[in-house]
Amino acid sequence: MINQNQENIINSSIETPSSNRYTFSWFDWFCLWYPPGWLILFNRHWQHYHCDPDGWNWLEYILFLIPGGFYLAIFIRWLRLGCRTPRQEVSEFDPNYQQLFSQEILAPIVEHYFHGELYQLENLPNTKPILVAMNHAGMCFPWDFLSLCYLLGKERGWILKTLAGVSLFDHAWMIWWLPPRWSTVLGGVRAELNEFSTALQDQTILLYAPEGLRGPRKGWQKRYKLEKFDVSFIQLSQRLQIPILPVICIGNENLHPWSTNLQKLQRLFKLPFLPLSPLMLAFILFPSMGVWAAKSHLRYFIQPLETTHLQQNDKNSSDNKRAVSYQQAQALREKMQNQINKLIKK
Repeated sequence: MINQNQENIINSSIETPSSNRYTFSWFDWFCLWYPPGWLILFNRHWQHYHCDPDGWNWLEYILFLIPGGFYLAIFIRWLRLGCRTPRQEVSEFDPNYQQLFSQEILAPIVEHYFHGELYQLENLPNTKPILVAMNHAGMCFPWDFLSLCYLLGKERGWILKTLAGVSLFDHAWMIWWLPPRWSTVLGGVRAELNEFSTALQDQTILLYAPEGLRGPRKGWQKRYKLEKFDVSFIQLSQRLQIPILPVICIGNENLHPWSTNLQKLQRLFKLPFLPLSPLMLAFILFPSMGVWAAKSHLRYFIQPLETTHLQQNDKNSSDNKRAVSYQQAQALREKMQNQINKLIKK
């Protein structure tokens, strides 16, 4: 029933009159090629399809483009809202809007800026649910995830959800940067065990980073080294009998080059990571660049589906089962690491 409802929503979005669709204007193309303008693209697209009285206005958008102007824009918006934060309305995942955002915003960014490409398409399965496990890097906005979602959606028409850190939903910067519940509406799933488990039970294609935040946090020096994999995705795959589709991304390490994580400040500001790099001066002058990333060529190599290790031995104790899951997770990490080593030598 859930899948049927989603398909009905998607079909209705396809029938939406073209006159009502969001189209790129000269200003949008300018924002695409001027890094502080990416935040404007996200918000303008949302406001085209949603009533957002608490959202940014044109005066504030113009201030985004001026060095230091974002701070003034936040202050003006805060005064305009009566000295309060934007309202956080409860919203649910909307596959209709995900498709529109993918076609109208992600398409020009992924195709003309990141030049995203899928390789080894013969390994793409036809069944679902699937747990897509990808190496995560870049110490920036998760463009490696969003680009893969767009490419898989374009190739197979898939509707995907993405497991994301809680800070992507709740942090103060996200509340001011982006529209209310933006991440949830686009398919973000909070990185909490209950949310994770529920998403997989709904016949979902779920994109997951086995390294967790250790991936993007590892910095430039360890950019080609996979960190320890969590065991939760192996345990859920065993329990729900859901196969794992490993995907290796080459190029996401260049999304924020030469960066290292400032751990003490990161913990102080309760951020998933706080990078130090030559680009940080630009971020300080233009905070709206927080959703931007450096130009890179994102290449995704789809690996064969992992199903043989999803067997569960009921005779094992819970401790033994966890130990076995841990070994399987690290075996998959080693297999993906070997593939990365081969790919970067080409």
